[in-house]
Amino acid sequence: MRTIGTGAPSPRTWLGEGLFARVAGPDGARNRARIHGTPGPRWFGPERPVRQVHGDASMFVGGLSALLLQSLHPLAMAAVAAHSGFRGDPWGRLQRTSTFLATTTYGTAEHAQRACDQVRAVHERVRGVTAGGEPYRASDPHLLAWVHVAEVDSFLRAHQRYGLRPLSDAECDGYVEDTARIAVALGIPDPPRTAKELAARLSAYRPELRATPEARDTARFLLLSPPVPFVARLPYCVLAANAVSLLPDWAATELRLPRLAVVDNLCVRPLGTAMTAAIRWALVPTRRAALTPPA
Repeated sequence: MRTIGTGAPSPRTWLGEGLFARVAGPDGARNRARIHGTPGPRWFGPERPVRQVHGDASMFVGGLSALLLQSLHPLAMAAVAAHSGFRGDPWGRLQRTSTFLATTTYGTAEHAQRACDQVRAVHERVRGVTAGGEPYRASDPHLLAWVHVAEVDSFLRAHQRYGLRPLSDAECDGYVEDTARIAVALGIPDPPRTAKELAARLSAYRPELRATPEARDTARFLLLSPPVPFVARLPYCVLAANAVSLLPDWAATELRLPRLAVVDNLCVRPLGTAMTAAIRWALVPTRRAALTPPA
C-alpha cells in the first residue's frame, strides 16, 4: 500500500501518515519507536482491554467528548483556562496527551511511571483562584479523580459505540481496572475499578458540575472554530457532532448543545461509524509500523 506505481504515497498512506503526524507531533516516529521498541516489562500485556480501547479510532470521538465533559467542573475548567495554553497550542496539547496515553498503555513500566511522575510534577505547579474566588490545585486528588472518571467514561462510551469490537461486560470492568493502574500513579488514591463503580463515581460528581462561561466558550472553540485545515473541516465536524452525541443528556443540556434523537440516530451516528472506520483503515499501515521492532 505504499505507492501507486509512480513512487508517490498511496491515498491510504498519505492520509494515515498525515493523521499520525497531527496527533503524534514532529517527534511521533521517534516516540513510537521508543514506546513499542524498548524491551522490558509493561503495565499491560497485549491481551488487556486498555490496549484495545486506546488503540482504536473511536478515541478520536472519545477524546473530544472527554474534553467537553471535563469542562463542566468549574475548578478543572479554571485550571485549564489559566494554565494549559490549549488555545495557543491546541495541537501541542493533543500531541502531549496522545504521547502520554501511548506511553502508559504500551510502553515499558519504567517509561510509564516516568511519564506519570512528569505529569504529577506539572500538576504540583498548577494552582490559582477562579473568577468567583474559589481556590484550586491541579494536584487535588478529588479534582484529579474527576478528570480521570470523565476521561475513562468518555473513552469507554466511544469504544462501545464506534469501536471495531465492543467490549463484553467483563472486558469493560477490565478496562476500568486497567486505567485505575494509571490513575494511582497520577496520585488518585481510590479510582473506580469496575464499570459500575465508574458510573457511580460519575454520578457522585453531578452536584458539583455546571457550565461556566469558560466551559461554554471552550465548547464553542472546540466545535465551531477548531484549528484544523479547511480540507479537514468536514471530517472534523462529523467527529465533533458525534462527540456531542456521546455526552450524557444532562451534560449536553448544561453546555447548551442542541441534540435531536432522530437526527442522532439517522445521521450523526451512522456518519460517525463511517468516519471512525475510515480513520481505522487509514491508520492500519501506521499501526503495523508501530508494532514492527526497529532493525
